[in-house]
Amino acid sequence: MRKLIIQIPCYNEAATLPATLADIPRRVDGVDQVEILVIDDGSTDGTTEAARLAGADHIVRNKKNIGLAQSFQVGLDAAIARGASIIVNTDGDNQYAGADIPKLIAPIVAGDADIVVGDRQTGSIAHFSPLKKTLQAWGSAVVGRLSGVDTPDAVSGFRAFSRDAAMSLTVRSTFSYTTETLIQAGKKRLVVKTVPVRTNGETRPSRLFRSIPQFLMNSARTMLRAYAMYEPLKIFLVLGLALMVIGAAPMVRFLFHYLAGDGQGMVQSLIIGAAFVLLGGMAIMFAMVADLVAYNRHLLELTLERVRRIEASAMLSCDDLGGQPSRRSIAESAIRREIEDLPHVRKAGGAGSTV
Repeated sequence: MRKLIIQIPCYNEAATLPATLADIPRRVDGVDQVEILVIDDGSTDGTTEAARLAGADHIVRNKKNIGLAQSFQVGLDAAIARGASIIVNTDGDNQYAGADIPKLIAPIVAGDADIVVGDRQTGSIAHFSPLKKTLQAWGSAVVGRLSGVDTPDAVSGFRAFSRDAAMSLTVRSTFSYTTETLIQAGKKRLVVKTVPVRTNGETRPSRLFRSIPQFLMNSARTMLRAYAMYEPLKIFLVLGLALMVIGAAPMVRFLFHYLAGDGQGMVQSLIIGAAFVLLGGMAIMFAMVADLVAYNRHLLELTLERVRRIEASAMLSCDDLGGQPSRRSIAESAIRREIEDLPHVRKAGGAGSTV
C-alpha cells in the first residue's frame, strides 16, 4: 500500500490551520491512503487542539519551540515511522494551494524524481515586493550553483520527498530546511524536479525572519555551512591559495628591490608576505583534514540512514503483527526487511537468492 503523509510544521497557527487542512485533498491519484501530520513546535495559542478539531490524523508536539528546520526533521522522522511512501511538506499559514498536491507528487509516483519542489513563480505574486522578487531569484541562483540543482524557487517550502530521499536527509540547521536539503540532495545525487504550483493570498507576515538583512545573513550562513559539510576541500583550498598569492606579492616586491640593490627598508614586505604564505599553507592543511572529516560524515550519514530503515521496519513489524512481539522477533523482521530492501537484493529477486 502506498501511503502519502502531508506534514505541516506549525508555530501558533491555530487561526490558519483549519483552512490549511480543509484545502488538502483526501484522495490523490497514485496513492492508496492520505494522512495529515501536524508538528506543533511548542505553540501557545491552541494549535494542537485546532489541528485535532480540523481532522489531523497525527499530531507531534515539541515540548518547546525548536525552530522550523528542526520541526521539519521531526516531521520527516515521524512520517517515516508511520509508513509514509511519499511525504509532502507544506506550511500551516495556507500559503500553498493544497489542490496542487497531486501535481507535486506526480514525478515521484512515476518514479522520475526523488524530490519535487513547488515553484511558486514568485515573479507573478502580487504581494511580493520587487526587492523580494529580486533577492529570491538571486538566492535561488546561488543555491543552484552550490548544490548543482537547478531550482527557480529554492526557498519554497511546498515540496515532496520519496521515502528513500527522506531517509537520506539530515537537517541540522536551526533556521530553515529549504536550502540545506537542496544542497544535500545535490551532493547525494538525488533527482530533484520542479513543478509550478499556485499560492493563496497572504494570511500573515512571515515569522521566519524579522528583516531582510537578518534573512540574508541567516540564509548565507546556512548555505555556507551546508556546502562546507560536503565540499570543505574546495573552500579551504581556495582560501589557502588566495592567501598564498596575497603573500607572494610583497615577497616578490622585496626580492625585486633586493636584487636591484635597494633592499633596505623592504624587510616588512618580506615579513608580511611570509605571514600570508604561512597562513595559506595552514589553510591547505586544514583543507586536507576537513576533507577527511567530510568523508567520515558521509559514512555516518550512511549509518544513520541504515538505522532509520531498521527502526522504520521495526515499527511496521509491530503494526503488522498487532500487539507487542518480542524484541528478538522485531529485530529479526526489521533486519530481514532491510536486507530485502537493498538494491542488489531486489534485483536478484529477494533475500533468499543472495544466500
